[in-house]
Amino acid sequence: MSADVRELRGRSIVPGTVTARALVSPETISGWGGIDPTLGTIIERRHALSGVCFTDQVLVFPGAKGSSGWSGFFQSTRLLGTAPAAMLFTTVTTKAVLGAVVTRVPTISELDHDPVAVIRTGDLVEVDADHGIVRILERA
Repeated sequence: MSADVRELRGRSIVPGTVTARALVSPETISGWGGIDPTLGTIIERRHALSGVCFTDQVLVFPGAKGSSGWSGFFQSTRLLGTAPAAMLFTTVTTKAVLGAVVTRVPTISELDHDPVAVIRTGDLVEVDADHGIVRILERA
């Protein structure tokens, strides 16, 4: 089923439109202590994507974990030029939403299909957060 889905619809958190390659995390992401904002890299040692850079990619993940410092660390990625191009997450929490808002990248959540299950790392994805639509343009 998930391989056939090419369009997802959800709730826009931060407006904007971007087309970029996807980076899919099977696990929640910790902001404070889990990412290096200077490099735009996940640094949490036990994370499946430890050492992987999310800069300029559509970051697809289940949600945020950890403290309220999450948003501050993702805001730092915007200020340092290492932010993801867009964010898609499944679980809405105040830290994930605030993180998206201060990072100022197109963000959609509450999608009609689980983006972690449908989108693959390397897929070319169009995020149209003005209309709450995600399109998989090209499979990796």
